[in-house]
This record gives sequence, structure tokens and C-alpha cells, in this order.
Amino acid sequence: MQVFNSRDKSYKSIISALATDEKCHFRIIVPRSLNCHHATLCIRKEGDGEYPVYYDMFWAGMCGDYDEYWELDFLASTFGLYFYHFELETPWGTNLVKNNGNGVGEINASDSDFQLTVYDKSFKTPDFIKGGIIYQIYPDRFYNSKTPKKNVPASRVMREWGGEPYWNEAQMNGIWNNDYFGGDLRGIEKKLPYISQLGVSCIYINPVFEAHSNHRYDTGDYEKIDSLLGTQEDLESLCRTAKEKYGISVILDGVFSHTGCDSKYFNMYSSYDSVGAYNSKESPYYSWYKFIEWPDDYHAWWGIKLLPEVIEEDESYREYICGENGIVRKWLRSGISGWRLDVADELPDIFLDDLRKAVKAENEDALIIGEVWEDATNKFAYGQRRRYLLGDELDSVMNYPFADAILNFVRFGSGEYFFNSVMSIVENYPPQVLHSLMNHIGTHDTERAITRLAGPDPEGKGRQWQHDNNRLDTYDYLRGISMLKMASLIQYTLPGVPSVYYGDEIGMQGMKDPFNRSCMEWDNANEELLRWYRRLGQIRRGTKALVTGEFKPIYCENSAIAYVRECEDSKLLVAINNNDEETVITVGEEWDNSYPHFDYTSHQGRIILPPHRYTILVK
Repeated sequence: MQVFNSRDKSYKSIISALATDEKCHFRIIVPRSLNCHHATLCIRKEGDGEYPVYYDMFWAGMCGDYDEYWELDFLASTFGLYFYHFELETPWGTNLVKNNGNGVGEINASDSDFQLTVYDKSFKTPDFIKGGIIYQIYPDRFYNSKTPKKNVPASRVMREWGGEPYWNEAQMNGIWNNDYFGGDLRGIEKKLPYISQLGVSCIYINPVFEAHSNHRYDTGDYEKIDSLLGTQEDLESLCRTAKEKYGISVILDGVFSHTGCDSKYFNMYSSYDSVGAYNSKESPYYSWYKFIEWPDDYHAWWGIKLLPEVIEEDESYREYICGENGIVRKWLRSGISGWRLDVADELPDIFLDDLRKAVKAENEDALIIGEVWEDATNKFAYGQRRRYLLGDELDSVMNYPFADAILNFVRFGSGEYFFNSVMSIVENYPPQVLHSLMNHIGTHDTERAITRLAGPDPEGKGRQWQHDNNRLDTYDYLRGISMLKMASLIQYTLPGVPSVYYGDEIGMQGMKDPFNRSCMEWDNANEELLRWYRRLGQIRRGTKALVTGEFKPIYCENSAIAYVRECEDSKLLVAINNNDEETVITVGEEWDNSYPHFDYTSHQGRIILPPHRYTILVK
């Protein structure tokens, strides 16, 4: 039976992570028949040894005729990751109350303790991102302003806009990712009116610094904008116009775990005037790299020799990136509002600590988003538990757990799995992080959302198979549009900030890299879907509860769900029927006179939804 529920305020007064010195009230409900004579909270802080601390609970009276309350107040004075369970002493021995996997505490249910994240009470995250919308742009493929470019390397293969990205060896001619379509920073600035109409408040741009591939994750020079994208002045103009005219902030991709081998720092091909680490052991950059046997044997990112790994702990590297006149602060001074950190889980704590200090010293309201694919509060990497979200490293992360929860629910329909996935993040994350999460359902690293929803699974399939299955037939495409509407409605109403990968809003398709990185189809937009995204943007930007409102599941039956977002003076309800038959969703009579954003309303506390339909009610 249920003795405790970590996701229910009648058992635990604070559902989310706790701040240091913040008091949380715990309550368990124990069957009277157990004859419990002593109850304790058994809690252990990770890193403080394996022995937990026991806190006595007090008997707090009867709960009905057959159960009784045991309660206590708890607070932690130091931040970190804590794990806890309850122990009940009875005439027949000790009973353990542990997590059954869904936040429910049952007697002798499992060996799983509950997690309690405790963050530094001084931890703040930027307010500008909360309640907004992020728009992600892969700059080479978004829009070509036709501005003449200077100093573009002759080796680059320039393509006609709209062509299929090169994907096989014969096309590449031995040089991967060397085909370019000419999208640039001025092109993004020209399309700011379009972006603004989506309700966007922040643009995230994939790498823009000088590099020698179309994805630019192989940085050649952190101090320069890639010549094909424009100039530093173009970036400054984009940031200034976006902010002053449209209220849109710009954040850039920071790739700091590795550089390109063709860079001024490594300089394998002597393309730069500098003395690179590959050229001489006397290079000022030599200590940055992990040479096994200089110069040709070195550690590279995922073994890709084009991407030599750097030693982020190296003092001179940290000074170059994070120092007072370092890269991080240079580009903040140029007008950007923050950084998205590529493979943040591969950056050591000492580097992330320095980076946060640099960012916040330059602009305390600047944003730091990390690429972490798992629950970032309990991520274990490089032999230790990471502390990304405890107050001295990241502000937010890319929310892959929500993406999986949304896409799996829309495609496969398990409401219980959806709510468990969402509530796990709600429970583990600090609230200021939760409301800043980058909630995507597709990025440059995944197949496009409509393809993942309505197409075949590309996992384990090669590029030839992906090429052959890259386009949906008419039936699946139309089905995919309907599914994407449902997925984006959920995405826009969960805690955090929805992030739209350029082109998803007009129905662009694509398997994994490079098929998901094709040119923006400006002349082939699905207008129905585009109108839908604009409407979602209006709803989101006009509803206070979607900024920092609490998330409450209120209905779950098979593939039908309903949840509420609620703050002091604003409430929003989302009801979704993903079943194949009409479903009655019980929400309570308080919603009977609320404003419907769609066709379906509450009558006598019930919403009747046809198959695969949804509604939003606002009070």
C-alpha cells in the first residue's frame, strides 16, 4: 500500500528540489495494524560516506479509522544530492518504505531510495528566458542574404539553395561536411519579422566561429566569425536589432571540449600563421591537448581525429576561454545574451565553475544552457556525480527527458509513462531551472519531429537506408502534421521553455544528420502548421501560468491525460485524448466556466473529447 508519495504535497510539502536551509515537511501514512512504535527518516548525502543520518518522526494522530500520521520537518544546510527512505519499527521487525519507481513509497517495495536535490539558496537563473520561446537556427541552412562574402576558403563546395545535403562518400570526395548553402547572419536578421511572429523571445544559433565544416563544431578560431556567415559587426547588428526592435535575445553555441585539427591552436595543415600544438612542443597551445605520442597520436573527441580534445583543466586554456578578456566575455560584450554549451557533460567542474564566474561577471542576467541528455541532477560522468544544477555551474539544460516523454506519448500513447517522466524532472530539478529548461522535440542532433512521430525508426540504420526513407508518403505526412500539433501543444504548456528547431513549424522532414539539416523551405511551408505554431506562441506569451506556474497532473487513463499549470492569479488546463475512441475526461466543475482556446469545454466537470483531440482551458 501507499505510505508516502514524493510527488504529492499532502506527503511532502515541497515537490521540487530544496534550497539550502529551506524547511520541508514530510508525512507518511502508516496502517494502524502494523503497530508501528517508532518511525524515522533515513537520509544520506552522497559524498559523506555510506552511513545515513536518522531523524525521528513524531506521531501526529489518526488518519481515518485505520491509518495514522507520522511527520517531521527537514532541512539541509549544505547543497548536494541526498537519498532517503523511511523505516518503521514494529513488533515484527523493521519495515522499509522505499520508492516503487513512480514516486510512491511502499513497504518493502524495492531497493530504491528517493532522491532529494538540495541547491544553493543563492542560486538564481535569468528571468528573460522564462515564459518565452526559443528558436534554434543552423546558420548555413536558414537564409542566404546574398551579401557578398570575403575571405571564403576556396576549398568550400558551394551548393544551390534547397539541394539535398551531401550524405555519401562519393559526393564528399573525401572531405566530409564541406558542402555549404550560404546561410548567414544577415539572413537571420532579415528574417527577424518572421521569427517574431512565432512569439520567439530567444534565438539559439549553432556555432558561428571560423571553422572548416558546415556544422562548425570543429572550431578554427574562437575570435572570428566564419567568413561565410559574415563578420563580428553582422553579429552585433543581429543582436542589437533583435533585442531593440523585437525583444529577442541571441545565444551562441560554445564548443569548448575540443577544437578542429585545422585551427590556429592545433594547426595540423599549417593553414594558420600561428605555431600550433601539432607544429611544435614549444607552441603556446601545446599544453591544451592530450598527446599520446606527439604529434600524430592524440586523444580526439569520440575518436574523430579531426576533433582533437582539449584539456579543459589546463590553466592557460581556462584563461583563454574564461578569463577577463577571454572568449566567453568577448562575445557577451558583442551583444549575445548567453551560451549553449556543447557536450557540457564532457566539461569538468573546474572549467564550468570558471565559465559561470566569467559569464555572470560580464552579465549576471546572461544564460548558460548545457547539453546534457539525461536527468542532469544525477548524471554520473568521469567517475563522479556531476553538480550542474546546484548553483555554481549551469542555469539550464537541453531537456531530452521531456522530449522523449512527449514524442513517446504522442506516438505510443502511455499516459502513465508520460506523467512519470515529467514528474521525475519536476521533482528533481530546482524550480528556477525547471522554468528555464530548453524543451525541444527536435534538434540538429536528432531526426526532425514530424519524422520521428510518423516515420520509421532510423536507429541502427545507415545513411543509405535513411536517404531512401527520408520522405513520408502523403498519408503519413498528414498524420504527422496532426501528431506534431499534439506534441507541440504539450511542448508549449509544460514547465520550461519550448524550443523550435528551424523548419519544424512549417513541417520540414528529415532523418538524422545530415538529412535533418537541409535548407529552410521558405517556398514550401505547410501553412496550416505555421498558423498553429503562431497561435501556440500567442497562447504561451499571453498566459501567466506558463511562466513559472506549478505543474499538476489531474487525470490519466490509458492514452488520455489532463494537467494544470497554476500560479497565484492564473490557471490553465490541458486535456488530451490520444485514444482511438471518444473519451470523457473528468476535470472538476471549477473548469465549467473557463475560457476555451479550442472547441471543447468542460460541462459538469467533464470534457468530452473525440479521438486524438485536445483542448486548453484558461481561468
